[in-house]
Amino acid sequence: MQNSVMKAWWDSSHMAGGNAAYVEELYEAYLDNPQNVPDTWKSIFDELPTIDGVSVETKHSSIREDFKKMAALGPAARAGNSSAVQADAPSDERQVKVLQLINAYRFRGHQHANLDPLGLWQQARVRDLELSHHNLSDSDFETMFNLGSYAVDAEKMKLGDLFKSLNRTYCGSIGSEYMHITDTEQKRWLQQRIESVEAKPLIDRDEKIKILKGLIAADGMEKYLGSKFTGAKRFSLEGGDSLIPMLKGLITEAGANGAKEVVMGMAHRGRLNVLVNVLGKNPSVLFDEFAGKHDDSLGAGDVKYHAGYSSDFATPGGNVHLALAFNPSHLEIVNPVVMGSVRARLQRRGCKDGSAVLPVTIHGDSAIAGQGVVQETFNMSQTRGFSVGGTVRIVINNQVGFTTSKTEDTRSTQYCTDIAKMVQAPIFHVNADDPEAVMFVTKLALDYRNKFKKDVVIDLVCYRRHGHNEADEPNATQPLMYQKIKKHPVPRQVYAEQLLAEGSIAQHEVDKLMSEYRAALDHGACVVEEWRPMTEHSVDWTPYLKHDWTVDYDASLSKETLVELGKSITTVPESHRLQSRVNKLYNDRKAMISGERLLDWGMAENLAYAAILNENTHIRITGQDSGRGTFFHRHAVLHGQDGGEEYMPLQHIKDKQGNIEIYDSVLSEEAVMAFEYGYATAEPATLTIWEAQFGDFANGAQVVFDQFLSSGEAKWGRLCGLTVLLPHGYEGQGPEHSSARLERFLQACADHNWQVCVPSTPAQVYNMLRRQAVRPMRKPLIVMSPKSLLRHPLAVSSLDELAQGVFHNVIDEVDDMEPKKIKRVVMCAGKVYYDLLEQRRKNEQDDVAIIRIEQLYPFPEQEMAAIVANYKHVKDWVWCQEEPQNQGAWYCSQHHFWQSVPAGAKLTYAGRNASASPAVGYVSVHNQQQKALIEDALTIK
Repeated sequence: MQNSVMKAWWDSSHMAGGNAAYVEELYEAYLDNPQNVPDTWKSIFDELPTIDGVSVETKHSSIREDFKKMAALGPAARAGNSSAVQADAPSDERQVKVLQLINAYRFRGHQHANLDPLGLWQQARVRDLELSHHNLSDSDFETMFNLGSYAVDAEKMKLGDLFKSLNRTYCGSIGSEYMHITDTEQKRWLQQRIESVEAKPLIDRDEKIKILKGLIAADGMEKYLGSKFTGAKRFSLEGGDSLIPMLKGLITEAGANGAKEVVMGMAHRGRLNVLVNVLGKNPSVLFDEFAGKHDDSLGAGDVKYHAGYSSDFATPGGNVHLALAFNPSHLEIVNPVVMGSVRARLQRRGCKDGSAVLPVTIHGDSAIAGQGVVQETFNMSQTRGFSVGGTVRIVINNQVGFTTSKTEDTRSTQYCTDIAKMVQAPIFHVNADDPEAVMFVTKLALDYRNKFKKDVVIDLVCYRRHGHNEADEPNATQPLMYQKIKKHPVPRQVYAEQLLAEGSIAQHEVDKLMSEYRAALDHGACVVEEWRPMTEHSVDWTPYLKHDWTVDYDASLSKETLVELGKSITTVPESHRLQSRVNKLYNDRKAMISGERLLDWGMAENLAYAAILNENTHIRITGQDSGRGTFFHRHAVLHGQDGGEEYMPLQHIKDKQGNIEIYDSVLSEEAVMAFEYGYATAEPATLTIWEAQFGDFANGAQVVFDQFLSSGEAKWGRLCGLTVLLPHGYEGQGPEHSSARLERFLQACADHNWQVCVPSTPAQVYNMLRRQAVRPMRKPLIVMSPKSLLRHPLAVSSLDELAQGVFHNVIDEVDDMEPKKIKRVVMCAGKVYYDLLEQRRKNEQDDVAIIRIEQLYPFPEQEMAAIVANYKHVKDWVWCQEEPQNQGAWYCSQHHFWQSVPAGAKLTYAGRNASASPAVGYVSVHNQQQKALIEDALTIK
């Protein structure tokens, strides 16, 4: 905009004090939508000076309050108060330019911050930060300008002093990114905290000594391991040493603010250092692990840098329980696991705002930018079913991922943390060689999280002194970087020299601290002063330990109780008008309870939840269609047709009952299921269920099944009772929505690690869920749940069958057939049973029996033997399945089938031929195949 235009606008009588509020309202309306204001005002606002590269709305919103202050100068100027004009606001465009300069530093100062300890980052020229870009120069340095909303303890300042202040605040060891946040309150809060102290904290001597101790511990631990176990893989923290005082300070501050638990998730880099120097793991135990000693009772075990740990940590607000989650080399997958664990702990403590439990996730720079589960987890962070009151996210940014350090290869964004902007999280980049700056942003991040209940990111810009691991040679791929690193002093040395120079400590004191830490490592005992014996954990796993599959349990329930529960879950307030199909479904359910109809799948499942809640056990169910069920069968959450409000009958069984939460999840499998795994590992007393929209969608969560659910107990001793519902069945829906890949789950079966069930009746699903909640053991339950069986006329059950409280691992022939006449026995699982049954009845065959195996793992050998005893004379046995021969249960469970059939009998296969695809794409071909496999199974040759 031309200077004359600005001056004319600024001197306009419209800006007189009496009209300031009116002008501000116009300006706010313009920011919302430029078409909201008259053309005259639109043209004026359009011509306001801009900042390059930033949208008009964003630019202007950050200086709204500044215009208010300038508008208020009108009366003073008109009254002849020349001092007000000179001292507070020069009467030309320069005042606006100064406010734009302040805004430019808020937006882009981080691009000129001193963030890289190695000095390798190439800073691009940012013209917005230059005085000349704003028609200002050093000749204006002595001129006093109004500061607008710049949050220092002054209303005006000389330009020279302001320019220095802006550079100290936004271009020092901290690069603050927060202007992408649209909430003005949050931005103003951050500006006040950052600008009021010029991003430099006041730290007393005691705090400085604590920081130095943390750096000495971080450095000392790595050097000790490096000398004692030369070449051993440990994923050293060296270069990112500030993480240790950072975490200890974060935990201390969290405890002072009332937190009772801190749950952490991190990858490999620095994990051993954190275990010893933050959580208080005995160094001697770690050294034994390096030496190859282990306890055979611990199971398969895992490498050291995947290990978790728990301890208590003393803080001014009382002891805080710490939990570092176990996690595999799939680095970022631990983040939703941590958040699920935090959600469970918060609910157990009755905390709704997140203040009692703090989640902390520690990332690698390449991983946070490269792995999609990061985006999924950010997306979940503010949703109803998955929020935890915000997470403090720390990036150990060593500027290289494995061997890749060129940013054009590792990401498509300026910073590795840019993904966090999707949820408008503030991001603080900080030079890890300035530990005082690190401590400042740590407290700032925690305070922001606690106040606004949102995620916040700290980008700890550092380096790694060795290669990806200690056996790697980094000079082969990063020669220039490692020439720098070789000459660069360690963070402990950098900070010690700073304290020596300022007189905060003497050299002999530094030497003493270092020798004391080395002696503590030699002694092998805990080196963390704040460590305390564990008393603060909030859950007792004892009732669920040391049980096997034969443990006694009683899940029976009287028929009268079931009827009462059925009435309660079919009662809906008259004011809550249901959609017509849902209303019919609920009328049908009332008929089921009154005995007029047999129970279908949806009613039996809801009765299972009601029976569990009736015993004060909690339930959590999530999935992409969990409220109603993908196939319109559950309808546990009812949506009023007039106001859209939700009503859940299961929440209104009786006055004192278990709590149930059912959430339709974000469109994710990997992060959501990992969240539920974390929840279930922290809350054994809750029936936790994750349901896939279709069973094949679970492919997107394969890492969770492989690395956590199937092997977590064997590797880490982590018990988990998560139930996974995977709709599975061949109804001609094509390759994508037929198979839940049963074979993959059976292939992973070993060591009694989980249960794989294929229930075929409403009574079976009822009793399966009841067993999972009541039986005093916690193992994952994988369920091949049905689609077409949800409304199949033969897939019905009576209340008496539910009341028995027994899940039948194997079900014998149901028709009245003479065992002696049987010439062939067909074994099967799932929906194909009903196709076999209907065709056999149509054929009027009485010489083929059908046995259903409802639990494929652990294989029910005793129950199977009891049923097979009725058919010892039969030599012709068949396994029938819908899945192709190389899929389903045939290959993975065939050895169990062979062990079950009588001696001398033959076992053949009836099913689809082996296929690269799970199913055909044409309904006509599907029907032909289905007809053929049924005939094959029933035809005695």
